[in-house]
Amino acid sequence: MLVGTSGWQYADWREVLYPAGLPQRLWLERYAACFPTVENNGAFYRLPRRETFEAWRDRTPEGFVMAVKASRFLTHIKRLRDPAEPVRRLMGVARGLGDRLGPVLVQLPPTLHADPGLLAECLGCFPPDVRVAVEPRHDTWWDEATREVLERHGAALCWADRLGRPATPLWRTADWGYVRFHEGAATPWPRYGDQALASWARRVTGTWTAGEDVHVYFNNDPGGAAVRDAVRFAALAGADLAPEGAALRGR
Repeated sequence: MLVGTSGWQYADWREVLYPAGLPQRLWLERYAACFPTVENNGAFYRLPRRETFEAWRDRTPEGFVMAVKASRFLTHIKRLRDPAEPVRRLMGVARGLGDRLGPVLVQLPPTLHADPGLLAECLGCFPPDVRVAVEPRHDTWWDEATREVLERHGAALCWADRLGRPATPLWRTADWGYVRFHEGAATPWPRYGDQALASWARRVTGTWTAGEDVHVYFNNDPGGAAVRDAVRFAALAGADLAPEGAALRGR
């Protein structure tokens, strides 16, 4: 199980993850010393150049994994139509991560109604060696047609949480998993409490074995909540952090 956060460049993580005085140009190195994985959600807003991905590869240790959120051009502007060129462009730059490249997250707009044919066409454009997770956000997607498309393409349904409750069906559609935590219900907002985290730890470990990959990302970044909750979840789920991550426990 690989546990991390969605992004790493948040100013209010100073003195939570980043020591006072640490320059922002060294934040990724510090992050990778504590967590084994990160979800790059900045690529959703503006797709970086290949050279930027190559630099991230060189700045992170061997074994580190960076998931990449697909560009909004594919998901929110094209709305999965004509996916071949956007997917080719995404993979052309993301391949710069080399062996650091993890899954690609395809997060669908909340207004996009189910269209399994469109989804199948999009998934078919990704290279067979690239893992893809899909996060639908409209209730019309929750049917067997969607599940069949995901299973046929080996794509993981992204299990999403909001306020401590599943926002998606808990389907296992691949031999690996992808989980996102958006907002907890504990105090201070948007933290997760131990009861919610322990429930999720049981769901995940009860669905995938220790030998199967599960990517878990906390997207509740205000106030350093994601850092604290990721560390606590890893402890409850028995997941390893990077060497310096253990020092974050108790913060």
